[in-house]
Amino acid sequence: MSSYTDFARVYDILTANIDYVGRAAYYHRMIETFGGKKGILLDLACGTGSMSMEFARMGYDIIGVDASEEMLSAAMEKKFDSGLDSIIYLCQPMEELDLFGTVDVTICALDSLNHITEPEALQKALNRVSLFTNPGGLFLFDVNTIYKHEQVLADNIFLYDEPEVYCVWQNSPGPNHTVCIDLDLFFPDGAVYRRSVEQFSERAYSHEELCAMLNRAGLKLLAVYDEDSTAPPRPDSERLIYITQKS
Repeated sequence: MSSYTDFARVYDILTANIDYVGRAAYYHRMIETFGGKKGILLDLACGTGSMSMEFARMGYDIIGVDASEEMLSAAMEKKFDSGLDSIIYLCQPMEELDLFGTVDVTICALDSLNHITEPEALQKALNRVSLFTNPGGLFLFDVNTIYKHEQVLADNIFLYDEPEVYCVWQNSPGPNHTVCIDLDLFFPDGAVYRRSVEQFSERAYSHEELCAMLNRAGLKLLAVYDEDSTAPPRPDSERLIYITQKS
């Protein structure tokens, strides 16, 4: 997994199309639907804290965890600017999650679990989530599908032209449904541009693989939906929502 550096500076700019308010509202509805408690919520792989802040505004007490110090630095700035005081941020990899107590709900959004490309490491992450979840607590997450990796990301190139940065996002397919992502970031610096290069990979797991891992972690599968809906998965679904419960 990558620990983002320059990418963290422009992450919010390059993901401005994400409706964090709507996505958090969707997860909140799912938490209520499946009997979750509005108590302590773990935002796993919280990034720059946009989802954490939305859940805090809903009345949850938030623990945000991310492996990137740079992402968390941006999250802390946003927290202080917002005046929200019900958020705690911790710098930890998902597979080394270590909390001081248990939580009622865990959210892991925006294909963060796909960034764990080794099945053994993903199993460890799920085990740690289960360990720090209260009995009956919920774990909700989304994942990119194999279809998306092979048909949408594949070997495509995406360009982002913003005043603060010009980004060339290049995908390269790899084995085991992985995609290697190369980012060329160009930052304006007077009359020239400063170039920064970052690389990370994602892996798509089959439904069967995920179910086996969840079962080993003591997490019962309650539902699987197409992205941000209650519709069943389709063959061409690009992102799926998993709702699970600690046994």
